Amino acid sequence: MDEQALLGLNPNADADFRQRALAYFEQLKISQDGWQVCAEALAQSIYSDDHIKFFCFQVLEHQVKFKYSELTEVQQQLIRETLITWLQAQMLNPQPEKTFIRNKAAQVFALLFVTEYLTKWPKFFFDILSVVDLNPRGVDMYLRILMAVDAELVDRDVVHTSEASYYFALTLEARRNTLLKDTMREQCIPSLVESWYQILQNYQYNNSELTCQCLEVVGAYVSWIDLSLIANERFINMLLGHMSVEVLREEACDCLFEIVNKGMDPIDKTKLVESLCQVLQSAGLFSIDQEDDVDFLARFSKLVNGMGQALIASWTKLIKNGDMKSAQDTLQAIEAKVALMLQLLIHEDDDISSNIIGFCYDYLHILKQLSALSDQQKANVEAIMLAVMKKLTYDEEYNFENEGEDEAMFVEYRKQLKLLLDRLAQVSPELLLASVRRVFNTTLQNWQTTRFMEVEVAIRLLYMLAEALPVSHGAHFSGDVTKATALQDMMRMLVTSGVSAYQHTSVTLEFFETVVRYEKFFAVEPQHIPTVLMAFLDHRGLRHTSPKVRSRTAYLFSRFVKSLNKQMNPFIEDVLNRIQDLMELSPPENGYQALLSSDDQLFIYETAGVLIVNSEYSAERKQVLMRNLLTPLMEKFKVLLEKLMMAQDEDRQMALADCLNHAVGFASRTSKAFSNKQTVKQCGCSEVYLDCLQTFLPALSCPLQKEVLRSGVRTFLHRMIICLEEEVLPFIPSASEHMLKDCEAKDLQEFIPLINQITAKFKTQVSPFLQQMFMPLLHAIFEVLLLPAEENDQSAALEKQMLRRSYFAFLQTVTGSGMSEVIANQGAENVERVLFTVIQGAVDYPDPIAQKTCFIILSKLVELWGGKDGPVGFADFVYKHIVPACFLAPLKQTFDLADAQTVLALSECAVTLKTIHLKRGPECIQYLQQEYLPSLQVAPEIIQEFCQALQQPDAKVFKNYLKV
Repeated sequence: MDEQALLGLNPNADADFRQRALAYFEQLKISQDGWQVCAEALAQSIYSDDHIKFFCFQVLEHQVKFKYSELTEVQQQLIRETLITWLQAQMLNPQPEKTFIRNKAAQVFALLFVTEYLTKWPKFFFDILSVVDLNPRGVDMYLRILMAVDAELVDRDVVHTSEASYYFALTLEARRNTLLKDTMREQCIPSLVESWYQILQNYQYNNSELTCQCLEVVGAYVSWIDLSLIANERFINMLLGHMSVEVLREEACDCLFEIVNKGMDPIDKTKLVESLCQVLQSAGLFSIDQEDDVDFLARFSKLVNGMGQALIASWTKLIKNGDMKSAQDTLQAIEAKVALMLQLLIHEDDDISSNIIGFCYDYLHILKQLSALSDQQKANVEAIMLAVMKKLTYDEEYNFENEGEDEAMFVEYRKQLKLLLDRLAQVSPELLLASVRRVFNTTLQNWQTTRFMEVEVAIRLLYMLAEALPVSHGAHFSGDVTKATALQDMMRMLVTSGVSAYQHTSVTLEFFETVVRYEKFFAVEPQHIPTVLMAFLDHRGLRHTSPKVRSRTAYLFSRFVKSLNKQMNPFIEDVLNRIQDLMELSPPENGYQALLSSDDQLFIYETAGVLIVNSEYSAERKQVLMRNLLTPLMEKFKVLLEKLMMAQDEDRQMALADCLNHAVGFASRTSKAFSNKQTVKQCGCSEVYLDCLQTFLPALSCPLQKEVLRSGVRTFLHRMIICLEEEVLPFIPSASEHMLKDCEAKDLQEFIPLINQITAKFKTQVSPFLQQMFMPLLHAIFEVLLLPAEENDQSAALEKQMLRRSYFAFLQTVTGSGMSEVIANQGAENVERVLFTVIQGAVDYPDPIAQKTCFIILSKLVELWGGKDGPVGFADFVYKHIVPACFLAPLKQTFDLADAQTVLALSECAVTLKTIHLKRGPECIQYLQQEYLPSLQVAPEIIQEFCQALQQPDAKVFKNYLKV
């Protein structure tokens, strides 16, 4: 071996040595005899360095996995012998190999097993067992090999194939795996099970590591071998014995879980679970109180969950089969586990509680199906409800300011509990409502002296009722009188109790979330609106000390105001005055720290816009208020733009550009209150938005920070096209001219949707403008697309792909809006260039989204120009270029019909051919039959078949034909 290259295998080696080692590895993999060098090194223990041994196994692994069939019988025999020799050496070595080497060796053994077991090595396991006997190091390797074999045969997490051939390979692999498992069941599984029993018996008291490994093997194999080999007295007794040995019981628990999880006859399953439970109970494992080992209890909870769900699955099957007697017995068995389930559900450790939720959820599902509940069942429902309420509560350790992994896990756990609460509501909505009401009233009457987590959970429960007791369109305060009254009472208490002043962020946020969720309450009792508005506007909400609360409140305030609409009328001017300072544009100087971030301010501006527009004021008053809102933005914008033009320092330029962009964004956001031009006119606000437009457009000619400024102005133009319609048109030509100056792929990609919006909305009105800017836009696009890029620069390639798509989308909008004259009037040479780019897009680029668009454009052009009175030379173009494109595109290797977008592209390709036939008639068929298809060496009968399908009146027939 190349000793110098091997030095690079050491993780501490420098980059050059590592590179050399990598190259050597590749060289050994492809060479004819590289694997032999490695096999010899392993068999003769030539190297003591762990990384070299691992490297040798990697080379062997590659040989077995990808090139095994190329070897002769003798060479294959050599690999088998190498592995067995290496295995024998393991039992004599003074020190065991490192774990990573043993695992890699086990993988190579497993690969050889799946390759050879059915043909050349049927005694695979017997050969290994004869070598290892009961030697601890040998047993360790044997168990690792068994786990690696199971992973090859069963584990679907192992991806064995490349994406392209995935499905085909998966089917072949599944067949092979089934055959291997069937053969193992016939030939060796009973012997393997016997060996596991011997290992467990031999090592259970003196080698916990091997015993746990063996239990893991039993758990893995039990899912696909005959259960009676394991679920029998000697094995189960041994496993139950392990349940009281501290170092073994977690693994024993998992093993029992796998046994319980095995699919079997419902009556047998009930018997198995019941017999297990009896023994576990008599061993004292059902008394959770004395147990303090949370890791074991988490596994035990998973086992109880498995047993519970197994019994419920049996009950469901028995009910379906009509066996009511057995179903009743099974239901009793389920009921008998509920007390244990509740102990685990209420456990203070959330992992233990989380593991039992599945059983709990399914049990409630059974109760939902029963016609009447017994007193005990009602008591169980109430106990589950109380457990859920208790477990929803935050603990003292929860870090609200800096939420990490533990906090994220609790949030996920809370979501599971919410599902339980929803299920409880389905079983007994009255009970849930009464329980929540009791907890809520007790807590809120004494909120000043109650811990934050209890106050938060009381409000949270009220919030959760909205989804647990669903109604249409949030109408919680009408219909069912009992429910409506209860919710109304709780909401009244929430807003009048003063709890919004509680000094903890979790309570504050829950208060605002709940107020917004039940906004319909304020239609019933509008007298509470001022109280809640003040909470939003003062130190409890938008001026809270916590940025997190301020940010969320800004969003919720916007929702609250929108939902109350006309009921806000008496408070509009007061609210606008109170939020004025929150809307100040934060200047990028003097370290000014605004209360709200610019994203939060967007919601405040939107709220202000909504308040003005939805008010009952006259148009004149609305205009004055809107001008008061927008004038400070315009004035600040002019000043900041001048400062930007003079700024030297790049950081300062960026800060100023961001601030300018925010100003434009805020103005845009106020316009969200309008749905169309009509509403803007009615409010008398057209003029102020035109003023904004004239204020913001000069930013497009600023040579600094172009990307940021253009982006903001573009967004504003999109909004103004909706709000001002044709009043915007005079501004578009100069804006477009500026936006097309020295722009990059991303600029163009974002500019094209603006032009598309204008084209689709105004159609022929903008035809002169489009004709004028058509070629400048195309030149800008082609210039960017032709820029040379690094071969491996994926982001540049993606940008170009996206720009190409935008370009074709633009052509589609122009042709689809009935303005083909925009293209036709560009002069013959330019028209031809454009057409060729579309043909290129349809055929040459492996991008089905662009291909689909290109075929839509070609269909439209054929429809418009393909008749007898079309432009001169177009018919010629159809036959020379469009028809061939319809065949060349699907024939490309990259045209993958397993991809949904490609299927759509093929469908549009079919439409194009149909349109050509529609416009050119028999001439088209004649061309296909006599010239084009024969030139592709297509058989005459296929040509005939193709042309017949094309002539079918139903387009679907031809689309389906083309697919096949």
